Amino acid sequence: MIKNLAVAAMALAFISTPAFAQGDAAAGETVFGRCAACHAIGADARNKVGPELNGIVGRVAGTAPDYNYSAALKDAGAGGLTWTEEDLHAFLMAPKDKVPGTKMTFAGLKDETQLTDLIAYLSGFNEDGSPK
Repeated sequence: MIKNLAVAAMALAFISTPAFAQGDAAAGETVFGRCAACHAIGADARNKVGPELNGIVGRVAGTAPDYNYSAALKDAGAGGLTWTEEDLHAFLMAPKDKVPGTKMTFAGLKDETQLTDLIAYLSGFNEDGSPK
């Protein structure tokens, strides 16, 4: 009986965990068009109004080279915020809720499918901009 409960609990945890990497990266590239005015990604990416996003998944918040982050994002990174898929999801849904004081002016992306697809796209780049 206890074994069955443990198996059921593990299955429920697996089902309820977002599978961001399983989004559609090609669709995420299209969603990224909304980000491209301020951010770049890929081999020739450079900082713009916002930082370049190569290797964003796994990066400590507020640490892209040569970008002048808000104190809020620098403090968040110093406090342990690393951009996991889950944290990116929360930030991209409501940036000012996830990191109060961020200078990112984007109001947020509310569509779950677009968020999942965007994160799948962002996850496909190494720090040097090469595809994974």
